[in-house]
Amino acid sequence: MPPAHTGAPTTVGASLPSSPAAPATPAAVTSGSASASVPEPHAPGRPGYRRMSLALFAAGLATFALLYSTQALLPAISDGFGVTAGQASWTVSAATGALALFVLPLSALSERFGRTRMMTWSMVVAVGVGLLVPFAPSLEWLIALRAVQGAAIAGIPASAMAYLAEEVKPKALVAAIGLFVAGNSIGGMSGRIVTGWAAQAWGWRGGLLTVALMSLACAAAFLVLLPRARFFRAASLNPRAVGRTVSGHLRDPLLLRLYGIGALFMTVFGAVYTVIGYRLVDEFSLGQGIVGSVFLVYLVGTVSSAAAGQLVARTGRRGALYLAVTTTALGLFLSLADSITAIVLGLVLITAGFFAGHAVASAAVSRTAKTGRAQASALYQSAYYIGSSAGGTLGALAYHSAGWAATVTLALLAVAGVVSITLYGSHAARAAHAAALVAR
Repeated sequence: MPPAHTGAPTTVGASLPSSPAAPATPAAVTSGSASASVPEPHAPGRPGYRRMSLALFAAGLATFALLYSTQALLPAISDGFGVTAGQASWTVSAATGALALFVLPLSALSERFGRTRMMTWSMVVAVGVGLLVPFAPSLEWLIALRAVQGAAIAGIPASAMAYLAEEVKPKALVAAIGLFVAGNSIGGMSGRIVTGWAAQAWGWRGGLLTVALMSLACAAAFLVLLPRARFFRAASLNPRAVGRTVSGHLRDPLLLRLYGIGALFMTVFGAVYTVIGYRLVDEFSLGQGIVGSVFLVYLVGTVSSAAAGQLVARTGRRGALYLAVTTTALGLFLSLADSITAIVLGLVLITAGFFAGHAVASAAVSRTAKTGRAQASALYQSAYYIGSSAGGTLGALAYHSAGWAATVTLALLAVAGVVSITLYGSHAARAAHAAALVAR
């Protein structure tokens, strides 16, 4: 993201005609002008905050519905193309892997052309490709289109986080990001449920077309509602400057720990939700619609991510992370039972823990980075989706080799990694505090 600033905002250039949310020149305090004023950052209760929240909620809903649209359909895709779970899982991993690869360069472009413009074009391309995906003639074509779709979606998460960090009052940032993440959880849930029931009626291709049309409606709402950026400052597209910014972030111990936490949390989530459909079909012979409905547990993630701000206020960031990993681990152990009720309860705990941990870590990245926030957020998103790709592929391979217990073992190793990083962070913080006291 652009360098941190606290003075009067500036914007750059004119918007593309198709971007209704591009920045306009804000009012500035000038000598002799009594009517001019400096705009206030968005905060709950202020004009524009609700529109901003609804717009980014719609963006999160659309992008996550598209990003994971094939996940609930993997058993049907496997049957349709006659492939294994590991091969079909690439329809998810290709999208998340491309997102991880492109999120950093697209965030750099957002520094020059603006957050709202980047989000607008990313949304348009992602939805456009989504309308082509149902007609893929082979698994290879499906994977290729999904990779293009993931690359387009990459322009949204980091730009959205940067937009919020610039436009929202600092005290309201965790809550605002929590609402965006809540939109992600609703999108992930509704995309899987809609595709599941639509696939049961019209096949997996009909399921993918249905979620693409739903995302088209969300994209339209986003374009209409999103307020123009008022605090964006354009930066030059200097590869060396971007390289220095990225290098600086990668040398920051706290940011590195946050990136690792995001990647490991998403490894758990990617493994569990890529494989759970196969388990429900193989062990319990459930239909595609019922399997898709299991993703209603995403509503728990909506609540836990939106409540992350209050959790941090009460327990501190590391306390919130400890609570998130404990909840996730309990859910993993519970999911080992041979009972659908226990499995669903386990998914509830896994989902609650994951979304809380993700909201806390992503908000901490935005607050930690004082300069180059778009790049800081992009690196987090890249690590996060690398974790998703790794979790989905490795989780499917583990299940294919040794069943659900192997997938849970993989996920528990990732949880142990989060605990280790958080413990190390606590130790480092105590050591730094002790050193500061000695220096006095």
